Amino acid sequence: MSKETIAVKAQEVEEVAEQLKSSVSAIVVDYRGLTVEQVTDLRKQLREAGVKMRVIKNKIMVRAADKAGFEDLKPVFAGPTAVAFSEEDPVAPAKILANFAKTADALQLKGGVIEGKVADLETVQEYATMPSREELLATIANLVQAPVRNVAYAVKAVAEKGDEDAA
Repeated sequence: MSKETIAVKAQEVEEVAEQLKSSVSAIVVDYRGLTVEQVTDLRKQLREAGVKMRVIKNKIMVRAADKAGFEDLKPVFAGPTAVAFSEEDPVAPAKILANFAKTADALQLKGGVIEGKVADLETVQEYATMPSREELLATIANLVQAPVRNVAYAVKAVAEKGDEDAA
C-alpha cells in the first residue's frame, strides 16, 4: 500500500472517529439485500430528519471506534455496514431505521452509539419506540398551553354569563 493510500485511510479514520464523537446518535445497520429503490427511500427519510447515512468499510469503522473510545462497538462491524449519524436528535435514526426494517426485512439493525454510550440492539430498539424530539416538544407545548386555555375559557364563560345577566 502506498503512503498516499495510507494517508487517505488515516484521514478517513480520523473523520469517522470525529463524527462518532460529535453525533448524539450513530446507528449501525446491515443493508445487504436492499434494492436501490429501498436504499434511496431510506436515505430520503433519514435526510428529512437531519440524519446522514454512510457506507463505511469495517476496517475503517473498527479503527474509528477505537480512536473515539467505543471499543465495545467493534463486534457489530461484520458484513456490509452502513451507519446513520444524527447530530441533533438521538431518537430519529433508531426510529426511522426500525420503522423501515418493518417493511424491508433485509435491513438489520446491529447496534450503535447513543448519547456517548455504546448501545446494543435491544437499546437501539428501545430508542426506536420513544417519541421523537418534535413529538416531545409538541406534547410539552400542549401541557403548557392547557392551563392558559382553560383560564381563557373560564373568563369567556364568566363574561358571557355577565352579558346575559345584564340583558
